[in-house]
Amino acid sequence: MQKIKKVGRIIAIDYGQKRVGFAVTDELQICAHALETVPVAKAYDFLKDYLQKEKVDVIVIGEPRKLDNTPSDSSRYIEPFVNRLRKTLPEIAPNTTLARMDERFTSRIAFQTMIDIGLKKKERRDKSLVDKMSAAIILQSYLEQQEINQSRNTTLWYYRFTFMESRF
Repeated sequence: MQKIKKVGRIIAIDYGQKRVGFAVTDELQICAHALETVPVAKAYDFLKDYLQKEKVDVIVIGEPRKLDNTPSDSSRYIEPFVNRLRKTLPEIAPNTTLARMDERFTSRIAFQTMIDIGLKKKERRDKSLVDKMSAAIILQSYLEQQEINQSRNTTLWYYRFTFMESRF
């Protein structure tokens, strides 16, 4: 029986003005799962505690953008958190990298998903559920983008190899 090598998790953050949604992958980095929603004031400590308990390879932070791809007004709330994380990450999780991911429409997609799965109107009013579902959507988008990039690199390698082989 072959042993499956575990890798660190990937955690995603949907940072809002009042709450912060977190989502995380499994240890094989295959599936994104909604994790928790915490108040903004507790977000850094929550993340720091999580990083001490779990091996995390990447932290993906949602990047709010307008339709013309410029930063949205919400960026001013997120950037201080991102800057603090960049400064302290080498101390608290030295092998963890930061990544940003476009978060346009994640809240709308999360809300529509709540409707699609049949949540009652009262349940859909729970903003913390929307926040952690949005984080899961950001994380799933990141995983899909990584898969596309890996596929492109494999294809590029194949074409380079084929080209070099044909020259000899």
